[in-house]
Amino acid sequence: MARSASLSGFPELLPQERAVELHFLDTLRRVFELHGFGSIETRAVETVEQLLRKGEIDKEVYAVSRLQSEEAAKDPALALHFDLTVPFSRYVVENAGYLAFPFRRYQIQKAWRGERPQEGRMREFTQADFDVVGDGTLSFRHDIEVVLLAAHALSALPLPPFELRVNNRKLAEGFYRGLGLDDSAVVLRAIDKLEKIGPAAVAVLLREEAGASEEQAQAALALAQIRTPDLSFVDRVRELGVSNELLEAGLEELSQVLTVAIEQVPGKVVADLSIARGLDYYTGTVVETVLVGHEALGSVCSGGRYDALARKGNRTFPGVGLSIGVSRLVARVLSQDLATASRSVPTVVYVALNDDESWGQAQDVAAALRARGVAVEVATSAEKFGKQIKFADRRGIPFVWFISTDDDGLRHEVKDLRSGEQVAADPQSWLPPVEDLTIAVHRS
Repeated sequence: MARSASLSGFPELLPQERAVELHFLDTLRRVFELHGFGSIETRAVETVEQLLRKGEIDKEVYAVSRLQSEEAAKDPALALHFDLTVPFSRYVVENAGYLAFPFRRYQIQKAWRGERPQEGRMREFTQADFDVVGDGTLSFRHDIEVVLLAAHALSALPLPPFELRVNNRKLAEGFYRGLGLDDSAVVLRAIDKLEKIGPAAVAVLLREEAGASEEQAQAALALAQIRTPDLSFVDRVRELGVSNELLEAGLEELSQVLTVAIEQVPGKVVADLSIARGLDYYTGTVVETVLVGHEALGSVCSGGRYDALARKGNRTFPGVGLSIGVSRLVARVLSQDLATASRSVPTVVYVALNDDESWGQAQDVAAALRARGVAVEVATSAEKFGKQIKFADRRGIPFVWFISTDDDGLRHEVKDLRSGEQVAADPQSWLPPVEDLTIAVHRS
């Protein structure tokens, strides 16, 4: 990215950088809708009570209050949402009577967290979430569906190779219970720190916080070290000698995910039994995604199955979904020059002025071109053609249109500034090459 933001954690993009971000957003929208997901947008603020319902979020919430309000000094009632899951759960409850279940939604929106800014972590950022929510029950096939959708969506973006790492909480919890570790939530939180602190430190946590023996700790670590691109993880788990009904259910579900993924999106999905997703509400499939060669960036797409996204009276709304860190991906792509935009402006044609009296004729040309979807700017003054061409070239506009008068009336010509070729053109029929109609984003 071009420069540091004047307000740390709140980045602003230059036009060519913004073009890359817009390409990400437009691509994701297209892929989500191709899979039958509809768009929603929730409000930016939630009640503090609502935000605090989903667990510990200390030091991450920006409170909202009116400066002129006499209530400003008191505890704030509203805050900016720090993710899109909490607002979505409220949205489902409040609109349940108007939604058709299973409800398939995507949501591309900003969120805010008051954490220390660093690469990949900002205070204001954009996420792209997609979920399927049921009323009472939700088929496991939707777990497979969202994993496939993530693979398709990320494949459509100008990114380095990526790896969707998938596990199942039933598998993990069943294994821990089979070991005799009944507080699986504590074990999962410890295992979730494996990449950050390493196996030795995790073993200490398991002994101190989960009450594990050395043998139990090593067995839990052995499970977490299993990672395979195929179904061989099943035999490797069984070789550890632990049996439990929940474990078997998790092995079956994860096997179904891998079986379909190997066929539909080969090379994109692996079984990784170290993936824990420390949040308590996950109940089945869990996913984290890394860019190969950029693992230090952390997960760029994560989420999973939650059997109680929301409740309304006796109704329970189970769901499964993932969240793509759009800002995290765009920041890495820009900082590493992994993709570039073909130009910084949408303009395809710059209509030059022969003299100030021809401004009306130039507007007629622009209107004719715009009617066929060609983005046009018109010069505002009749400077020398060299200056007008230089201005268009500096802005990255590929074509300049010239209007002149001869014995036969108006004469139109268009110049390709990249090749230097200048040809006669009819404003009622001329079109640029298809690849020039919109800003293109290419992998570098």
